[in-house]
Amino acid sequence: MGVSTFKGGVHPYDGKELAMDKAIVDLRPEGLMVYPLSQHIGAPATPLVQKGDRVLMGQKIAEATGFISAPVISSVSGTVKSIEKRLTVGGSMVESVVVENDQEYETIPGFGEKRDYTKLSKEEIVQIVKDAGIVGLGGAGFPTSVKLCPKNPDKIDYFLANAVECEPYLTSDYRDMLETPEKLIGGLKVVLSLFPNAKGKICIEDNKPEAIRILTEMTKDEANIEVVSLKTRYPQGGERQLIYAVTGRKINFSILPADKGVLVNNTDTLIAIYEAVCESKPLVRRILTVTGDAVAHPGNFRVPLGTNYQQLVDAAGGFTEEPEKIISGGPMMGMSLFKLDVPVTKNSSSILAFKEDQVSKEPVTPCINCGRCAVACPTNLMPVMMMKAVLQKDINRFTALYGTECIECGCCAYVCPAKRPLTQGFKEMKRRIKSEMARKAAAEKKAAEEKKVAEEKKAAEEKKGEA
Repeated sequence: MGVSTFKGGVHPYDGKELAMDKAIVDLRPEGLMVYPLSQHIGAPATPLVQKGDRVLMGQKIAEATGFISAPVISSVSGTVKSIEKRLTVGGSMVESVVVENDQEYETIPGFGEKRDYTKLSKEEIVQIVKDAGIVGLGGAGFPTSVKLCPKNPDKIDYFLANAVECEPYLTSDYRDMLETPEKLIGGLKVVLSLFPNAKGKICIEDNKPEAIRILTEMTKDEANIEVVSLKTRYPQGGERQLIYAVTGRKINFSILPADKGVLVNNTDTLIAIYEAVCESKPLVRRILTVTGDAVAHPGNFRVPLGTNYQQLVDAAGGFTEEPEKIISGGPMMGMSLFKLDVPVTKNSSSILAFKEDQVSKEPVTPCINCGRCAVACPTNLMPVMMMKAVLQKDINRFTALYGTECIECGCCAYVCPAKRPLTQGFKEMKRRIKSEMARKAAAEKKAAEEKKVAEEKKAAEEKKGEA
């Protein structure tokens, strides 16, 4: 049984009033479209096109590599100009397919054709989702087709539609719920058809009463779907926090939600599933909020994947003055940008621009051991102790403190009166641990290969001696 919220968390100013009443605007960009081959968790996709090829909207231009991977689909028609490394939001250069948009938006055959999901097998539905390139659009980027194939599908008894959108300023999911609620409900029905024992729950924070009203009315006759109103608290939309709030079940990093009989998909992910399965449209678009006090006309925009961030800002009227801070994503978990010449990817959710960078102006002072970080932590960790391990570069101590359980939500840094960069430190330590694990795995693999070669050589020599 759920509890409607979780322990810990914070209540930051949400800033949603800037864009929540602005209807989604469809934007058709010009110029070059950039499609990074790695915009999902797992192995990068492999190009299927080469320079000079003409591609169509909806065409697969890169294939998934391995089980945990996702294909990349062209969102426009045009000509492949190059396959080269391009700058992405995360600051890294990623191999990308660059397409010159011809503005014709010529689609592949069958694009947009209606399809009855009830006449499809479970395997066909999962394959459609995979071929559509759909990943978790809440920011995680995990391939959705993999999530829809748990080990024990009959043991899944809850499928949660994560319609929380708890990050401040973001309103794209909210607008999608208001403008296309039938697609959200339709997508939930599609995934519920895969799990015969599951109940669907659309989970919304109580600061979105209009969305709750509309979806409750539309699902009143659905025996298998209900709308759940949750207390407004950040990070209510975190997967573990949401599952606990709705079902009372606790999840840690050592198990998957499916192990507890629960699966979760973001609102836009479910809408993308509906569009792929019922409308024959692969994932070629993303809805972003462009907002902040430095943006001339904050709003929500539906744009083709690969669109340049600068064109989105221009569509919002540009900046009223040069912003001190630009963020891709929400202010709590997003990444600062030093330039706008980066492409919209499956992980993109918003562009925030602020006249002043309040965080950088706050001086960092020594820890006063007040314990506010521990109270705010939604994962019940000890940030003050974890930070000591970070400063000492003590991986073993950090791991012993369950530091790898950190969801990087930023609550600890938000409440810290000393303004210590706690979350940044934890992110860096987790990256270091991941790198160390990869190094050890590579060393073990090399040692195993060398041992095998030595054994084979020894066996060959013994055989030769016997002869």
